[in-house]
Amino acid sequence: MVVHTVIERHHALPARFRPGLAIVKSLAGAAAVAFALLAMLPSAALGGSRIKDIANFEGIRDNMLVGYGLVVGLNGTGDRLNNSAFTQQSLVAMLERLGVNTRDAVLNTKNVAAVMVTATLPPFSRQGSRIDVTVSALGDASNLIGGTLLVTPLMGADGQVYAVAQGQTTIAGFSAKGSSGSSLTQGVPTSGRIVSGAIVEREIDFDLASLEVLNIALRNPDLTTARHVAQAINRYLDTAASVPVDPATVRLVVPQAYRFNVALLLAEIEQLTVETDQIARVIIDDKSGVIVMGGDVRIDMVAIAHGNLTIKISETPQVSQPGAFAPEGAETVTVERTDIEIDNADDKQLAVLPRTVSLGELVTGLNALGVGPRDMITILQAIKAAGALQAEIRVM
Repeated sequence: MVVHTVIERHHALPARFRPGLAIVKSLAGAAAVAFALLAMLPSAALGGSRIKDIANFEGIRDNMLVGYGLVVGLNGTGDRLNNSAFTQQSLVAMLERLGVNTRDAVLNTKNVAAVMVTATLPPFSRQGSRIDVTVSALGDASNLIGGTLLVTPLMGADGQVYAVAQGQTTIAGFSAKGSSGSSLTQGVPTSGRIVSGAIVEREIDFDLASLEVLNIALRNPDLTTARHVAQAINRYLDTAASVPVDPATVRLVVPQAYRFNVALLLAEIEQLTVETDQIARVIIDDKSGVIVMGGDVRIDMVAIAHGNLTIKISETPQVSQPGAFAPEGAETVTVERTDIEIDNADDKQLAVLPRTVSLGELVTGLNALGVGPRDMITILQAIKAAGALQAEIRVM
């Protein structure tokens, strides 16, 4: 309004003010263009989730590795060899490989522990790159602090060695013991990590660039979400290149412009935002009394009466002494007095829970009944049995 008024009086101003007014006029035009561009943006750009946060791409996945090794250098907190035969056998085999013959010797060291070594091999890891490993005691070792993991091959599910681990273990917990037998343990001192403790020796062959068709797997399968993902990709590529196959899979045909450059295509579409959908679901953990309700949970109008019959029994011991004219031999005795109180919750009334349109209104209506989480679990199950709860109930 003000900008237009100033522009209309442009010709009435002195000549020295006209250049500045021209700048104001250009800024007003730029602002108008910016508002027009914002109006043209799709609604998904203002909300929703990125495709990379809700889906996985075919071939881009982690692989689990596992190995068995020995940790040495412990301060008397390792395995007891007479109790852990596998530790003794591994120690003897290792020493023999190093040229030390101990097969007929009696070993009694407490500074060695057998451990399981686990790691996750990220996708497209190249030879020579390093990954973190986790070391966990396998025998009766009480502490791995100060230990060093010896060379340990890490194998995949196919039995092939993909990495080799070695290094100083880092333990978050600790354990201390006094001479009197008292002890203090914090955390888990029998498990630790070695940061960058394994070197990748074998690569997993997967030629992403040559793919002509790839699948996008949704982490939370849903038909509506799969359709939204396919529509977002098709709008971006301006072609019908993707189609939802099932609730968990969207199939994408690589356009000709991205042939042999699939990584660029994935880098572009993973930033697209889509509106996710989910089944109306109520999750109940009966052991802890936790209730989690999704945002689409709805409830029809229903009347609820909540009341408990409480019986309280208290025992009060009282002393009974013989009277003044009691016969000879009468003794003082203790008599139990029992008091019974019954509360049938007559003040509870039938409450009407209206048809709700949002999760907040549903929670407010249930809280208005003045019940706790465990009673609310029973109420939700009863509402579901009555057919008024439009959601799936899943008990953990």
